[in-house]
Amino acid sequence: MELAYIPSPSRGVIHLGPIPLRGYAFCIIIGVFVAVWLGNRRWVARGGRAGTVADIAVWAVPFGLIGGRLYHVITDYELYFSEGRDWVDAFKIWEGGLGIWGAIALGAVGAWIGCRRRGIPLPAYADAVAPGIALAQALGRWGNWFNQELYGRRTDVPWALEITSSTDGRVPGLYHPTFLYESLWCIGVALLVIWADRRFKMGHGRAFALYVAAYCAGRFWVEYMRVDDAHHILGLRLNNWTALLVFLLAVVYIVVSAKKRPGREAVVEPGAADDDSGAASADKKAESDAATTEDEKTSEADDEAKPESGVKPESDAADDEARSEAEDAKEPRDEAESARKG
Repeated sequence: MELAYIPSPSRGVIHLGPIPLRGYAFCIIIGVFVAVWLGNRRWVARGGRAGTVADIAVWAVPFGLIGGRLYHVITDYELYFSEGRDWVDAFKIWEGGLGIWGAIALGAVGAWIGCRRRGIPLPAYADAVAPGIALAQALGRWGNWFNQELYGRRTDVPWALEITSSTDGRVPGLYHPTFLYESLWCIGVALLVIWADRRFKMGHGRAFALYVAAYCAGRFWVEYMRVDDAHHILGLRLNNWTALLVFLLAVVYIVVSAKKRPGREAVVEPGAADDDSGAASADKKAESDAATTEDEKTSEADDEAKPESGVKPESDAADDEARSEAEDAKEPRDEAESARKG
């Protein structure tokens, strides 16, 4: 009896009435939201507009899903087009089967279209979203857990994954949870890119290239542990060769780009700086108007406190009246004194 292991879900879908809620799809959707959220924060910090990342993701995400599915179907065509298989299953993306290589390649095409429509350099956008893509992959790998797929060799480690399904040639037992290994690796890749970008001010696509290289390094050893059917070339799985090739290309890009275009883009989104300046000017104008209004109110209060022109205060009027009465009383006395003397 095993004392510890990671259990697999008894099923990967829950039906809410006629609506199926699939764990695999939820993992993909949550990953996309996280990638857009983090990418937006990084894009704004680089001087771009809020919301631009999401607008371009409208192009990149559908292209990425199509590309990921195409890569999977092409490299595992026997699952859909061999004898006894139904080719319609190639369109059932919710059942699993997305190749990250195709997703990134075709997703980049979609991102390029979105960037071109807004006059934004694709490398700057790629740098901003790179850590978010790694986190999206980390979340998306849990979709394999729901589908009980892409696990590693048999093992008796305490964190072994229990496979209970026997469909599609699976053999129930305890295996290495390669989905978990890759998920944790992707989280590490995201943190690495964020740190390196802050430390070295990476630009012109080098942060994205670092993500690609770091992911490929981890994918190589994770892929080597898997036991699911795959095409082999010279003793290595196809995805091992793909990871190795893409890793080398990413490293070469980092080196060449650093020499040709050192530093980071000064402007990542045309007009964004003007918007910020306009907003700052509007704030200053509002503050100035508020100060002017306050001065006017103070002046009006002072004017109300002063007596109107030609109107004497009540105390001065009383003094004048007293002096007038004294002069009236003095006049008869003066007349009497004059008559006596005469």
